[in-house]
Amino acid sequence: MADQLQTGADVKTAPPAIDAPDAAPNGGPTSSSAPVLSTENVHVFYDGIPAVKEVTMDIPRHRVTAFIGPSGCGKSTLLRSFNRMNDLIPSAEVTGKVLYHGQDLYGSGVDPVEVRKHIGMVFQKPNPFPKSIYDNVAFGPKVLGMKVDMDEVVENSLRHAALWDEVKDRLKQSAFGMSGGQQQRLCIARALATNPDVLLMDEPCSALDPIATGRIEDLMVRLREEYTIVIVTHNMQQATRVSDRTAFLTVELDEQDNRTGVVVEYDETEKVFSQPSDSRTEAYVTGRIG
Repeated sequence: MADQLQTGADVKTAPPAIDAPDAAPNGGPTSSSAPVLSTENVHVFYDGIPAVKEVTMDIPRHRVTAFIGPSGCGKSTLLRSFNRMNDLIPSAEVTGKVLYHGQDLYGSGVDPVEVRKHIGMVFQKPNPFPKSIYDNVAFGPKVLGMKVDMDEVVENSLRHAALWDEVKDRLKQSAFGMSGGQQQRLCIARALATNPDVLLMDEPCSALDPIATGRIEDLMVRLREEYTIVIVTHNMQQATRVSDRTAFLTVELDEQDNRTGVVVEYDETEKVFSQPSDSRTEAYVTGRIG
């Protein structure tokens, strides 16, 4: 990637472009020895109270990593720390390190806007802008001043989001005329338009019907060939269907009944669900608690 994550006098260039992986024997992506994202003893505080604590983990490239756990355990808070979305919350503070290809995203001089260009995000509810389908997809590249063929970017992004054939004849129509599932795929296309390396997805199917959910899940599996994906989901069946690795988070209460999220277990998805190493994980995935 030729773009920079930093501005000002202390400038470091972003990591070089990632080569496409070779195919694994089962047809899925291979892993790389170097993680795309790593956290080192990350804590996230709101008003000085820890919402998530002591998170150390590696996110492998070209894989889908799922965060599961009960409501209030900090899944979304942790996800937002990966592209500095918590910066938009005045009371939030992040300590520890979040490394992107070895570069600390919270280091001095790092530009959060550039971080979000490389690490895109799709939110829980579809949130298209009050613009045309075309202008929704083109929004990011225009704001960032990217020197690109906009028609090509829009088409490629919509194709990657498995939406082009459905909307190619109505690109100038309002995005609000689309179904909920189409709007969510449009939001995915909008995130892809800035050519990110990582895609964060915060419960992307929670507001969708089963058919639309299936399409988004199929899309995630296809997109991991080109992108690293991290999702938050309350749907454990969804985690088993689409993810390669799963982190289970739970809640701890302090003496003042403040809730803090902790990562209990992080491993290959099949192992987390079939042979968990912690009794708390087993109780959650078997439905005894939740």
